Amino acid sequence: MLLVVSPAKTLDFESPSPALPVSKPVFAKDAVALAGQLRGMDARAVGKLMDISPDLAALNVERFQSFSARPAAARQRPAVLAFRGDTYIGMRAETFDAPSMDFAQQHLRILSGLYGVLRPLDLIQPYRLEMGSALANAHGNNLYAYWGDRIAKELRKQAKATGAGVLVNLASQEYFGAVDTKALGLRVVTPQFKEQRGGVLKIISFSAKRARGAMAGFAIRNRLEEPEALKSFAEDNYRFRPELSSADEWVFVR
Repeated sequence: MLLVVSPAKTLDFESPSPALPVSKPVFAKDAVALAGQLRGMDARAVGKLMDISPDLAALNVERFQSFSARPAAARQRPAVLAFRGDTYIGMRAETFDAPSMDFAQQHLRILSGLYGVLRPLDLIQPYRLEMGSALANAHGNNLYAYWGDRIAKELRKQAKATGAGVLVNLASQEYFGAVDTKALGLRVVTPQFKEQRGGVLKIISFSAKRARGAMAGFAIRNRLEEPEALKSFAEDNYRFRPELSSADEWVFVR
């Protein structure tokens, strides 16, 4: 199986990073092109595009001004260690041993507004560009138009290379919306994480994000290649609930 997750807004390019056999993003040229387009925007325009504060807008203007086709080593970091949002806190990739990181490189993919598709060890530069951004480009008025079916086709290609016949969707709706499922041509299984609140089952955003990361980490540490094995996931008191699930939407409750 191939697992897909979302990126994160929070980044870590400061903490020590172990020596790893890094790789280059498949769509590196696209990232440079998009960054070049954003480089021409001032802080006000970036703030409006991303709906962020003036300080964050200024930070991201600096990031895109410094974005390079040939960045210095200090400005690059493996993607799975660069993102530090809830999904990555749940995943705990910094604790992967070498065999686990190798398995992750084969079976985990990160969807990205700027880079399209990332493997865990692909080197990235600091950036912020959410998939839902209405960035007008040569292909249309947003990033969904920019990427078209290319993300899906690349996932299909990489799934074939690893012998995966199923894609496990651990990404948000915003990011998985960039995957053309017809072009993907794979069965898609989507785990959902819910909890009891006032006698009602609800999806709590930050908890669900951490659970999605924890499931990805569970699959990687245990070298799981078949999606059915994910039903044994029981971290953070989640349990698979077959009576609430369908064939391709699996509900976990705590």
